[in-house]
Amino acid sequence: MRTAADLDVAGRRVLVRSDLNVPLDGSTITDDGRINASLPLLRGLLARCARVVVTAHLGRPEGTPAEQYSLRPVAARLGELLGQDVPLLAGRLGGPEQLAAVQALTDSQLVLLENVRFDPAETSKDDGVRGELADRLAGLADLYVDDAFGAVHRKHASVYDVAERLPHAAGPLVAAEVAVLERLTGVPARPYVVVLGGSKVSDKIQVIEALLPKVDQLLVGGGMCFTFLRAQGHGVGSSLLEDQMLAQCRDLLASGKVTLPVDVVAADRFAADASYAVVEATAIPADRMGLDIGPRSVELFSQHLRGTKTVFWNGPMGVFEMAPYAQGTRGVAETVASLAGALTVVGGGDSAAAVRALGIDERRFTHISTGGGASLEYLEGKVLPGLEVLT
Repeated sequence: MRTAADLDVAGRRVLVRSDLNVPLDGSTITDDGRINASLPLLRGLLARCARVVVTAHLGRPEGTPAEQYSLRPVAARLGELLGQDVPLLAGRLGGPEQLAAVQALTDSQLVLLENVRFDPAETSKDDGVRGELADRLAGLADLYVDDAFGAVHRKHASVYDVAERLPHAAGPLVAAEVAVLERLTGVPARPYVVVLGGSKVSDKIQVIEALLPKVDQLLVGGGMCFTFLRAQGHGVGSSLLEDQMLAQCRDLLASGKVTLPVDVVAADRFAADASYAVVEATAIPADRMGLDIGPRSVELFSQHLRGTKTVFWNGPMGVFEMAPYAQGTRGVAETVASLAGALTVVGGGDSAAAVRALGIDERRFTHISTGGGASLEYLEGKVLPGLEVLT
């Protein structure tokens, strides 16, 4: 797979697909991790006198322009981090106004196109419809670089179709993600432990089925653990539960590789100021819901993690956004971060957000993914369109 370093970019217009899908509170960015992750490629291109055109998406506007999905806050933050003005180009993607602005760029200048998902063609299932948008985007540039690993599992116009129309390469984020995931799916050093959290078993069932034969231990926390506990016959109170997944959970438990929490933090309602207590995972009161794994579970998970050589962690252990239910995620994260010499991979999404929100130094992990869903699909063995077209 050719990388951006292999391209001759001086004086040329380079269309970069970045992952700038950051969380917003109104117009305030609450976590700029993905913007920071995009900087090495953008700075490198600018230093090599490229004329950079960045395209990205934000949220799911369903093909309709809306201010709450505008990349305006992203353009402002990107400009601050790059130390230069980053104009946001609105209007029709690849239309006459954008084309004129891009043609006026000089070496080492950069512009950001407005949310690519404002055009319904971006996510269309029709190859011809996507192709028309890809033609417009390709008309803005001489070269294409995909650095948005978080979108490579989507067959979208700015991810897949543009790469068919321009000389293309992978950005450093995509290259790094593939290198790490190849290590996880190849012959990983053992012991190999996977930690999965998050809300639903149904969201992770395919990756669990793909990984379970390959791992030494699977540690399950988060909301999904309650479906496993129910599958063992335990009551889970008003905790999150997927009845339709019970049979599959029983099959997975039969492997003998699945470790569940032994205690949980159970609250009388879903709120930071709720009444809560640590209870046995097998004895959750009927009027309470589990919102985090408990301290003995953290220690149990830590025992399984100590001495491991390879760890993949995806999904928080509880509702880490609320202080009373953040200690499970913090405890597991700190243990994974402390594994000197091990390959430690944080699988993006809420896990990466938790690391930053809890103030844990990202450099203590081998790799923090920028694409949770894409990482999981890669580990499931699926073909990712955005990677397929780059190779």
